[in-house]
Amino acid sequence: MFEERRARRQANRAFDHGEGVTRYQMHQKVLAVGDDYWIDDDSGDHVYKVDGKALRLRKTFHIEDRSGHRVATVQGRALRIKDSMEIEDADGKRIAMVKKALINPLRDRWHIEQADGPDLDVHGNVLDHEYTIERDGRKVAEVSKKWFRLRDTYGLEIGPDADHATVLAAAIAIDAMTHPGD
Repeated sequence: MFEERRARRQANRAFDHGEGVTRYQMHQKVLAVGDDYWIDDDSGDHVYKVDGKALRLRKTFHIEDRSGHRVATVQGRALRIKDSMEIEDADGKRIAMVKKALINPLRDRWHIEQADGPDLDVHGNVLDHEYTIERDGRKVAEVSKKWFRLRDTYGLEIGPDADHATVLAAAIAIDAMTHPGD
């Protein structure tokens, strides 16, 4: 038990020091359905394109790599009472489901159920883009506005042991559910 906690603390400390972490730049308020935008790396290079599909009954966002190949789709689920969005791979196979777990005035909790891996938990203030994504208490990603001075821009750091497309898609889903009218 003690060794496990120590290992978790060391892993989180390594993450906080940027060991093996990739940083992306995301833009809020452009996540409207029908809008397209780029996700940039920390050098400012375009890495992924987010294509918001208009004229659909459900919110849908396609994530494509630089070459235009689809890597994931984020889609709202029809007729669901609870907020949730599904993440599919390029072949349409469900790889994750993002769900709102608990509502609190200052902090939201979200849950990411992965089809082929351990589930992820989201803790923090998603409205202000200040939250972490964890697997068994270990950070796999962190979202924050503190890295950028640009308005409506936030950063997403993803650790080496996480699937970047899934984590980026989960951040897009959370943003779409938290800021539906932006």
